[in-house]
Amino acid sequence: MKRNKEETSETIHKIIEVARSYFTEHGYADSTLEDIAKEAELTRGSIYHHFRNKKGLFHIVLESVQKEIAERIETEAAKSDDVWEQLFFGCRAFVAAAVEPRNKRVLLIDGPAVLGWEAWRIMDEHNSMRLLRGQLQIMEQQGCLKPVSIDAMTHCLSGALNESALWIAQMPDYQQSLEATMSVISHILNGFRK
Repeated sequence: MKRNKEETSETIHKIIEVARSYFTEHGYADSTLEDIAKEAELTRGSIYHHFRNKKGLFHIVLESVQKEIAERIETEAAKSDDVWEQLFFGCRAFVAAAVEPRNKRVLLIDGPAVLGWEAWRIMDEHNSMRLLRGQLQIMEQQGCLKPVSIDAMTHCLSGALNESALWIAQMPDYQQSLEATMSVISHILNGFRK
């Protein structure tokens, strides 16, 4: 029984990785379950068995991208003991990860279009936005922030970071655009410093 669970888990992981590659390279509309199944050396029925349909598979792929980015945010933020640096490093990690070729199309372009903004936002709230809110709550508890609504600040910063990622993704000079964005984000954050 244990081996069956391991095989199932390996199959699901393989499908997700192949699908992520297809959705990244071809986009949602031009990726077919037949191509994904063939690349994964599985039947289309196997994909339907685990994910019901292409949209269900895409949802899981987007969720894995969101979780991966959240892990990167935590890793980068943990590089400092200073709460302001943690916030800045986390913001930078989000924007940098969001515009990487492996993530950009799935996260920024097809994610909202395929699943709708509401579903995309809920997923974002469970991952990156959750981390942002948590950091701001810690900073509020430590008396580091001016008195503002943490919910409002979370949504404003998250919106700024998402829009910045969309902008950077279209710019020819990624690094210069990232640096310009992070300079602006730094000024915004400093405006909240107590």
